[in-house]
Amino acid sequence: MEQMTRAGGGGNGALAHARRAVVAEWGVLFTTARDAVVAKRFAAVPLAVTATALVLLFSIVQHLPGGGRFVAHVGVVRAALPLDISLLRTPLSLYVPALDLPVWGALAQVFFVFGIAEIVLGRRMTLVVAYTCTLAGTLFARVGVALGPGHVFGFPHRIGYVRDTGPSAAVVALAICIAFRCRAWWTGGTVAVVMVTEAVLLPNLAGVEHVVALLVAGLIAVSVEVFGGFWPRVLGGVGAAASIATEAARRTAPGTLIP
Repeated sequence: MEQMTRAGGGGNGALAHARRAVVAEWGVLFTTARDAVVAKRFAAVPLAVTATALVLLFSIVQHLPGGGRFVAHVGVVRAALPLDISLLRTPLSLYVPALDLPVWGALAQVFFVFGIAEIVLGRRMTLVVAYTCTLAGTLFARVGVALGPGHVFGFPHRIGYVRDTGPSAAVVALAICIAFRCRAWWTGGTVAVVMVTEAVLLPNLAGVEHVVALLVAGLIAVSVEVFGGFWPRVLGGVGAAASIATEAARRTAPGTLIP
């Protein structure tokens, strides 16, 4: 009987410990997301809904007769393309799913991760992180192709003609920023380890771009943490100084009575 009690107590202790670990890791994130969704439902995540709809739309269009060519002209990026064309297509390339992967995976990733990011990080920061990290991966691919296979960071020239689209880099970057904001260190560390392992074991353009997105997202998260309140304070000080200067100029202008 005593042995059973001890065993039960040990099990309960392990369960309680696991529960505390889960709450510490995801408690803030879950509470924040739940409260926003309960209060506003889909209105809480309009960006995620729009992004998911765009991924679905491009997935349908690119499988229609003539649709593949249209999608290629508006949203498909390749490192071999001129830089100005790549930059113009990059915003839409984020929503063009890969042809060799199931679209439901991209839809689920975008809706879930973009939705949480929109709630936790805010709509503006979500867009900044998603597009900055997607662009960083695209530019890194161009640099790698230019360096060539003889360089440690170089790619074979055939990589320049590989289709470089999809939301995966943005999803990885947003996951890192969410984990950093909510102090979900184990989650962020797991994402980082999985992405680096993927790039090592399955070397391809997507894997390398995921690592690039990971690094850029980490820099953004740290920068926002350190300097997040700096520029608003600077702008506020500049605005206050401008108001004081304007008021002083008005009071000292000719014909103005100074009390």
